[in-house]
Amino acid sequence: MQTFKLGKKPARPWRAPGSAFRFATYLAPALPTPPPQFGHENLVADWGMLANDRYGDCVWAGAAHETMMLTREGGHPAAFTDADVLSDYAAVTGFSPAEPASDRGTDMQAAAAYRRKTGIIDSTGRRHTVAAYLALDPGNVDHLIKGAYLFGAVGVGLELPASAIDQARKGQMWDVVPGAPIEGGHYVPLVGRLQNLVVVTWGEIQLMSERFLAAYCDEAVAYVSTECLVNRKSPEGFDYASLIADLKELNA
Repeated sequence: MQTFKLGKKPARPWRAPGSAFRFATYLAPALPTPPPQFGHENLVADWGMLANDRYGDCVWAGAAHETMMLTREGGHPAAFTDADVLSDYAAVTGFSPAEPASDRGTDMQAAAAYRRKTGIIDSTGRRHTVAAYLALDPGNVDHLIKGAYLFGAVGVGLELPASAIDQARKGQMWDVVPGAPIEGGHYVPLVGRLQNLVVVTWGEIQLMSERFLAAYCDEAVAYVSTECLVNRKSPEGFDYASLIADLKELNA
């Protein structure tokens, strides 16, 4: 039977408590409403498990998955191995495959800071940083969807119910099962919307209902990356220059 590991540490108040409010300031009426369907998940043919069947490195596997998609959008695709992902997990948390007790998961804020200042390493040894990151209100599904549309992906932290693991094994959409116990913390990139939301987890595309997101998301972060840009614009046509400058100030 396929093994699915978790690995997100419990949510805590974000270092920049005003950032969720600042995100709201960018949602002016002039910005387009996300269309019923959006996303570029089809650019990636093979996401790869990236060791998340053996270790609780979901925050780092998710970071690699986000970067794989964004770099393909920008025309310079990056690839990641299990060893690459585990090296960043080790750098931030002290994880060692030789010490099972060290596999304790990752704090999303620590990962966000590392991704901005150091960057995750790919299979060629190149590091991929983000220009800035922005905490979102996990209870505001509309903001999470708009964040995924504007920035290409939103990192979603979940208190994952055991029912979701069963649904994933069966190839079913993640939806709320009343009374399902919480298995632990998990991180997934929200990358689009079809009839339902599209996330990446355990090396596969996973569909998720909006009510599942509302019920189980306990933290979320939008990463602002320049790696998806062509002629300084995102695939959706957004010019990131002023936004990146503002968010760099916010996260200084």
